[in-house]
Amino acid sequence: MTGPQSGTGGPGEGRPSGLRNPGRAVKGLGAGTLILETLVLLLAIQPIRVLGGELTGTTIGVIVALAVLAVVLSRLLDRGWAWHAGTALQGLLMLAGFLHWSLFVLGVTFALVWAYVLHVRRAILG
Repeated sequence: MTGPQSGTGGPGEGRPSGLRNPGRAVKGLGAGTLILETLVLLLAIQPIRVLGGELTGTTIGVIVALAVLAVVLSRLLDRGWAWHAGTALQGLLMLAGFLHWSLFVLGVTFALVWAYVLHVRRAILG
């Protein structure tokens, strides 16, 4: 008997995604997304000022805190709870929309990206 169920150790057996290390690939995708989110958050401070947003110390503090949290979570994605915390981070960013509307827009955008990352994770890891 030949084919994928023959148990011969052929290519792709045990790895339906075809990736050498699917867990590492998924972690890299999640970490890259969170690092990109960090950069966007930190770079958003100046455009918020230009758009006429009231940038108080609290608003800047919230933006920096969310960015730091994203960096920390990007390093912890090998733990299962960190993926849930990443989802919560997107919710926190949307709640930051009460400080400035553009933070809500960023929150929705990154929530959609994070939903796609979770979909890819589920598809690859099962």
